[in-house]
Amino acid sequence: MTTLPVLDTLTELFRDVFDDDAIVLTAATTADDVPAWDSLNHISLLVAAEMRFGVKFRTAEMENLKNVGELAALIARLLAQKT
Repeated sequence: MTTLPVLDTLTELFRDVFDDDAIVLTAATTADDVPAWDSLNHISLLVAAEMRFGVKFRTAEMENLKNVGELAALIARLLAQKT
């Protein structure tokens, strides 16, 4: 899976977690761009992403992510490793 389908699925996931159908993600989206994206919602988002994509994030992988594009790339890489 490439990052574009991952980004589309992440958009749906963000809308569910933040209960906001107006959210439109880009690769450059950061927590500063989503008003409700606090530390608690961040954890909820990561758990939801793990469940939706069937992947498991390691702390070291998550610490260096700067935006949604990097998260999508990480998910795509983890999915590729599963096949």
